[in-house]
Amino acid sequence: MENKFLEPKIDNSVYSHYIGIKFTNSSRAYFFGYKDLDLAIDDKVVVSTVRGTELGFVATRPFEIENYSSEIGLKPILRKANDIDVKCHEINVKDAAFAIEICRAEVEKLKLDMTLVSCEYTLDKSKVIFSYVADARVDFRELLKVLAVKLHTRIELRQIGPRDKSKLVGGIGSCGLTLCCSTFLNEFDGISIQRAKNQMLAINIPKLSGHCGKLICCLKYEDDAYVEARQRFPDLGTKVFIDKIEYTVTNINIISNVIKVENAEDVKFLPKKEFIEQTHWKRKTDNNPQKKNEKK
Repeated sequence: MENKFLEPKIDNSVYSHYIGIKFTNSSRAYFFGYKDLDLAIDDKVVVSTVRGTELGFVATRPFEIENYSSEIGLKPILRKANDIDVKCHEINVKDAAFAIEICRAEVEKLKLDMTLVSCEYTLDKSKVIFSYVADARVDFRELLKVLAVKLHTRIELRQIGPRDKSKLVGGIGSCGLTLCCSTFLNEFDGISIQRAKNQMLAINIPKLSGHCGKLICCLKYEDDAYVEARQRFPDLGTKVFIDKIEYTVTNINIISNVIKVENAEDVKFLPKKEFIEQTHWKRKTDNNPQKKNEKK
């Protein structure tokens, strides 16, 4: 028996190709499907999105639908944009700038604790979307009533988080490149301070924070590699003997393969190979009989 509550199966086979589309408010491309269209980079197109009908421009070459591997269903490209579509979009951009000023004035008048970030009209002007950030839930029922009377269209107020705000606004990271969130990141994983510790970074929160005020997303990129590499080094605090003198491991440098040991009278910086030769240190797994049997 068919379960009517199950989501319908995604069928992207109705398209012959898919292609990346960018919008004026975003620096990243989103994939859309199409069939029987001749599209080239920079062509303006009208697409169907979760928010409604929007105008975008082609940002990538087309790909055959057989190469699409994501489980996300593709929204369709409806048509190439004509002169009327382009003119409507230009008018909408100007009207959105006017609408956000109206909304800001009403927010201030109603003393609502929210900060507006952006405002956009759908291409057919059937809806206007305001994005805002707020520390807590906002009761904007009165605001909706006022805006509906003044703007004469459907109103959507969308609360976004600090990471979403950075994604929307964009910027340049400390690496000198465009923010990852505004170029390719689809989801924001939780970034814990443990990832900085895994990479032996100084715990300086301002330096480890991004434009959004949260820990930088790039801490996760090499985290697995650092966790694996650290297993080949002694733990901090490990006691070892060099020439019958006790030392304590106080720091390791995974990149340069150097281990720092010290005691009250002396400090040594030893390459990992030399450290192992002088201390006869072995990884814990090397001393585990079960691991040795598994290797055999």
